[in-house]
Amino acid sequence: MDENGCEPKKLRLFPLLLISFIDALGFGIVIPFLVFLVDQFGGNAIVYGFIGAMYPAFQLIGAPILGRWSDIHGRKKILFITQAGTLFSWIIFLLAFFTPLKTLVTVDSTVLGSFIITIPLLILFIARSFDGLTGGNIAVANAYLADITEEKDRSKNFGKMSISANLGFIIGPALAGLLSITIYKELIPVLAAALISLVGTIVILLYLPESRQCKIRTTKKISFREVIGIKNIPYMLLLYFLIFFGFNIFYTAFPLHAVRSLQWTVAEMGIYFSVLGILMIIVQGPTLSRAVKKYADVHLAIAGSVVLGTNFVLLASGNITLTYLAAVFFALGNGIMWPSILSIISKLAGEDHQGAVQGFASSISSLASILGLILGGFFYEIFGGRAFIVAAVIIYTVFLLSFRMLTFEKKIQEEAGK
Repeated sequence: MDENGCEPKKLRLFPLLLISFIDALGFGIVIPFLVFLVDQFGGNAIVYGFIGAMYPAFQLIGAPILGRWSDIHGRKKILFITQAGTLFSWIIFLLAFFTPLKTLVTVDSTVLGSFIITIPLLILFIARSFDGLTGGNIAVANAYLADITEEKDRSKNFGKMSISANLGFIIGPALAGLLSITIYKELIPVLAAALISLVGTIVILLYLPESRQCKIRTTKKISFREVIGIKNIPYMLLLYFLIFFGFNIFYTAFPLHAVRSLQWTVAEMGIYFSVLGILMIIVQGPTLSRAVKKYADVHLAIAGSVVLGTNFVLLASGNITLTYLAAVFFALGNGIMWPSILSIISKLAGEDHQGAVQGFASSISSLASILGLILGGFFYEIFGGRAFIVAAVIIYTVFLLSFRMLTFEKKIQEEAGK
């Protein structure tokens, strides 16, 4: 404890990293088999895209509110609410396995394709929607990290957050592949995700201190108009939108691509995502640590975006070797770009509005995710593997727009030197 009764900052980072790991682990468990589950319950690629879009659609509503509340009431309380919401959503998800496969609506459309809406499929929609409504985990966690981190260490610590998430992303898909070969198939991975979320809730309750307990709480509610009034924040929110738009086209298209074009099983998809996670850890660990000592955040963001765009071009080939090479480009590009973008936004937001800005950034990302997840399904149905070219064009656009951030970095450095 310091003279103000506050805990040392380093001690607060570990439980936050653990929460990030647990959150990603639960998410990573479900990714490899969700597309199979949707098909089993009567859906198609379009339905899969819409189910994926439910989380960001409801996060669009919940994240700004939770972000503002975290500025006023404290990060810990809101993180507890978000994690408890995730736990409850997985409990709802589990109900789908014990509900009769009764058909509610049959659709046969030239635009939407052929599928049926069943009760279990409807439960999946509800589960993902509720998780999205309380899904302010990342926004509040980012604000928490900004509270306890000095400016010179932000890129490095956001990199640590990404590493902890990628560890979860490695173990999650691998665990899903192992658990899916049991006689209970997809049921056991979902049960594991629920138990993991329970652990995350307990960690927040018992081991995460309040990051803002030593500050004078003069923070007031801030509206979206006030957020976009903060200098250079609107431009960063535009980049946020484009990045998530491109990512979520990939997140819908790739599982479909893996099943249809690459003929992968749940286990093979789990292996791929685990390899991707390992590569991300290598990049965001030693590689990023060395890079931030030599290069400014904006330079890393620019370089990372062009590498990330190239990953999507490689995926369009449908070749197994190039698909794994694309994973290297994905890890390198995203691994140096994303922590740098987060660092720049946190610096521009200032101390008092971290939660609000991160919350509205989550809303922007949610809007982009809704469009990306839905359109990703449509694009893949129409273009097949060429859907990845659309994602590549979007990320290359981010590369071109990122050069303007050079002026932001210069301004931040000037103000820090005052």
